[in-house]
Amino acid sequence: MGRQEQIIQERLKKLKELREKGINPYPSKYDIKNTSSEIHKKYGKLKNGEKTKDSVKIAGRVMSIRDLGKIAFSVLDDGHGKIQLTIQETATPESAVKFFKQYIDVGDFVGVEGTVIRTERGELSVLVKKADILSKSILPLPEKWHGLQDDEERLRKRYLDILMNPQVRELFVKKSKFWQTIRHFLISREFLEVETPVLENSAGGASATPFITHHNALDIDVFLRISMGELWQKKLMVAGYPKTFEIGRQFRNEGMDAEHLQDYTQMEFYWAYANYEQGMEIVEEMYKEVAQEVFDTTKFKIGEHEFDLGKKWKTIDYAETIKKDTGINISKATEKEMEKKIHELKMDHDQGASRVQLIDTLWKYCRRKISGPVFLVGHPVDVSPLAKRSDSDPEKVERFQVILGGSEVGNGYSELNDPIDQEERFKEQQKMKEAGDKEAHTHDEEFVEALKYGMPPTCGFGVSERLFAFLAGKPIRETVIFPLMKPQEKKEAQHGSHRKK
Repeated sequence: MGRQEQIIQERLKKLKELREKGINPYPSKYDIKNTSSEIHKKYGKLKNGEKTKDSVKIAGRVMSIRDLGKIAFSVLDDGHGKIQLTIQETATPESAVKFFKQYIDVGDFVGVEGTVIRTERGELSVLVKKADILSKSILPLPEKWHGLQDDEERLRKRYLDILMNPQVRELFVKKSKFWQTIRHFLISREFLEVETPVLENSAGGASATPFITHHNALDIDVFLRISMGELWQKKLMVAGYPKTFEIGRQFRNEGMDAEHLQDYTQMEFYWAYANYEQGMEIVEEMYKEVAQEVFDTTKFKIGEHEFDLGKKWKTIDYAETIKKDTGINISKATEKEMEKKIHELKMDHDQGASRVQLIDTLWKYCRRKISGPVFLVGHPVDVSPLAKRSDSDPEKVERFQVILGGSEVGNGYSELNDPIDQEERFKEQQKMKEAGDKEAHTHDEEFVEALKYGMPPTCGFGVSERLFAFLAGKPIRETVIFPLMKPQEKKEAQHGSHRKK
């Protein structure tokens, strides 16, 4: 029998004994009166060896036990922080000492009552007077110093990763604050938070490959949304709302890498009577506030790139940047010329790629050199089927993308509200889809119909949790609290089970 199995058997034995004594090892509640952070704040000025008569009642998980005979120390984690528990034979009732030492293991949830003291060595502690088992752990926690070493196991057992690694726990506190800050920023500027459908008859609002599922009640195939309600929020502009936004999950059935996942959180806002230039102003302001509030800085280093969000952002032109870095004039070059240049640049691209895809590949080569922060503008109409044409150059659209550290982390534009133009672009996209481009838009006739009732000038913008991962300096999968994993192969027997022979 291995050490792990021996520990499990010992704990199962304790579990059995507790039940035989009439003690429920998994009670339904415990009346907490205090938290570790409150205790540290209130009694933080106690001197070494000083005691109080104040009674406290706290609960949490036992993270360590150090038994020195007549005195024992334990560390309790209650989710608010950690505090030491002291079990002392001359000060802790004999029944509590016996119960703690006989039945409590590292990993157990316990509730304790006691008084607050500062030990001679300076550690603020709860001197235990009474202890209750709240949840008996059967599997031992990973070792403190070795922990979960395998990345696959660490992500699969994220609850242990968070429990044993304070940096991981703090990461998700920051991520929550990231979305809270964006939400507060928009609400404080009178944007209305809305919810739009996750299941759609057609996947619109972006160029991406959707997930398809079947709706049994209606007996139709439906798509999981690939945008944060872009076409729905534009219909809300038609309905008369001046400012809306949504934060939620969206899904794209595409590849995985350090910057992309199939399901992730996205925010999109729509602002009536504003254009892309006003959009750039509010986005720059929002990013600066998010960086300062969440990361307490506006300066970041991502790989070889360093940038400061706090400075004034510049704008760069799409076609001019490509021509400067590759020598290709995208408005005049043929597909063969683009393919030749892409081959020279050693960039991957699909055989038979469309002109739009070739242009996008050239841009990606240029993008990875840009530290930012900059706004990319001047996109061709071909790569932006939902953006309004530029009055000064009808071959371009009023679109902007946020470029940081060689990556795109935000996309917005003056929305196309000309129903005739929109319908023509949808038709072109439909031809591309029928020719094999899985990411091309479908022809959404219901959306065009809504536009025909009239939509005011509108600026729309979207940013995903990629921005958080980027600023945190982590691959995006590391910043997902429970990333999708392949199912584990079933084992013949689980811990604590018995096979029939």
